[in-house]
Amino acid sequence: MQKTFKYKLDFYYQQALIYLATLVVYAVVRGSFIEGQFSVIYRDPILYIIGLFFIVSVIGLLLNRWRDRKLIVTDTAIIFSSRNRTREIPLNDIEWMHIGRERLVQTAGRYQVVVFKTKNRRRLFRIRVGRYERDHELVGEMEAITSRVPAPKKRYFGMRRRKAR
Repeated sequence: MQKTFKYKLDFYYQQALIYLATLVVYAVVRGSFIEGQFSVIYRDPILYIIGLFFIVSVIGLLLNRWRDRKLIVTDTAIIFSSRNRTREIPLNDIEWMHIGRERLVQTAGRYQVVVFKTKNRRRLFRIRVGRYERDHELVGEMEAITSRVPAPKKRYFGMRRRKAR
């Protein structure tokens, strides 16, 4: 069974709309009515800065939409897919997996991140659950995979834990 989770673009849409609304409100406030006609002041540097922010946010939205990022979870692998690249990680190669929250990220929810290590890579893979659509379903799929993969070893930061006598 294969389940596909698309990357959320809500943030990019909201950012573009907020900058557009700011641009329109600022242009209306700074503009002037002269003899029944509305004219916008074109030499206002703040207008150019807000316009630049709007253009950059629209470009970011279009680039992320063009990339078409997806996370595909199958019975045998986790696949990171985009328009240009596909990376498949077989479940047999996963050394350990942990589902939990990130300390540095302050978002709501108990499950924020899925971290796993593969046998042939030093760095960890990190999946931020909130960045994908149907995040509750994604957590359910990752919990099913976690039950088949070993848990991470506990580390005690230089101190060995003594056994109780």
